[in-house]
Amino acid sequence: MENQGRNGKRLVPGPFQGHLTPMLQLATVLKSKGFSITIAHTQFNSPDSSAHPDFTFLCIPDGLSEEEVRNPDLIGIVLRLNVNCESSFRECLNQGTNHMESGDKICCIIYDAVVYFSEAIARDLKIPSIALHTSNAATTIVRPILLQLKAQGHIPVPDSMLQVPVPLHQPLRFKDLPLSNFGSLDYFLEGIVLMYNIRSSSAIIFNTIHCLEEPPLAQLHQRYQVPIFPIGPLHKLAPTSDVSLLQEDTGCITWLDKQTHNSVIYVSLGSIAHLNQDQLSEMAWGLANSKEPFLWVIRPGSILGSEWIDSMDEGFKECVKDRGCIVKWAPQKKVLAHDAVGGFWSHCGWNSTLESICEGVPMICQPCFGDQKVNARYLTHEWKVGLELEGEIERGTVERAVRTLMKEKEGEEMRQRVLDLKHKVEVSIGDGGYSSHYLSELVELLTSL
Repeated sequence: MENQGRNGKRLVPGPFQGHLTPMLQLATVLKSKGFSITIAHTQFNSPDSSAHPDFTFLCIPDGLSEEEVRNPDLIGIVLRLNVNCESSFRECLNQGTNHMESGDKICCIIYDAVVYFSEAIARDLKIPSIALHTSNAATTIVRPILLQLKAQGHIPVPDSMLQVPVPLHQPLRFKDLPLSNFGSLDYFLEGIVLMYNIRSSSAIIFNTIHCLEEPPLAQLHQRYQVPIFPIGPLHKLAPTSDVSLLQEDTGCITWLDKQTHNSVIYVSLGSIAHLNQDQLSEMAWGLANSKEPFLWVIRPGSILGSEWIDSMDEGFKECVKDRGCIVKWAPQKKVLAHDAVGGFWSHCGWNSTLESICEGVPMICQPCFGDQKVNARYLTHEWKVGLELEGEIERGTVERAVRTLMKEKEGEEMRQRVLDLKHKVEVSIGDGGYSSHYLSELVELLTSL
């Protein structure tokens, strides 16, 4: 692959943890194949450039005000970023191109589908582009039908249809549709149209695995007339890539070292979800009453009306004592790989889902919004490696779910199934496996560009 490193790739990640993570992992993988990498990122949620000394970082002015950044309307932020960043990204690319030597040509822009302005600029500048979808193939299949369902009066979903199967998209029910909880429904659907129109892009990359999503991947191959590369799980292909936006508390690993094999339930609802005080209390007492050891991630500011756990019941703290460990953020991949962890209570973001499957850890599924609901349905009813927590969080339900997963035959059967999936993933990323094959094809395509 002589001189390949001179062919520059501009990678444009979405500005949220679940989007930055796979893009920076992809960058690490491509760097290992000899490509030079520039990460073009927004000012909002900028990644730590010092953690990636092998990349060049290019900050795109995004024009977001402090008020907009604090706004919980994530869809509004995405739409605003795509408007604000188009001209500034064009200017950055033009300036960069003017200062390049002839051998340093930008040969491709790989962009997260949520920052679709990148494709428009690439098209105008006649630079090849490739889209990265950070959700799974099943979500990508179902999202484009949301507009049609709204036109038919099925969205917003009436209570009478929540349990009704979505035609042609089993195992999904209408309640599992990947809708957003943030901002205007019309804005969300407008964004879906823009994100899922690949326009002039040369290919699509998915952080997924053929053995997990063979049917939806086959449908995608029929829908899109461009190559599709399911090269996941990216975190296994780039295990050293440090991408956390929050400070990780590694002290929890020392606590895990003192626990017995498969004894700990790990609880983390991701980087965006929020809880109210009642939900916090019911989760806490459900965990306490289960009598099982737990490691619980509670982000500062994620509890409405409280900075952290200052409002938590003192009786709960006394009850769990050394049996519980609560941290502000955890090194999740290390936690899930730890011998003491036997279950994961998760929001079912796609990165968390892949990380749990790859370590053979069954899940309690509490999806909050978007693709998390699709992931949870597949975990519980397609792959059968998860328990679903439905409805309001209630301590009795929590206690039963934790006990079932950690102590009962049903949980042990899930553990065996997820270990089987773990093995299939290892085969996929090994020599001759599907992910390895698709990665080789992607490298060939990028080289040809």
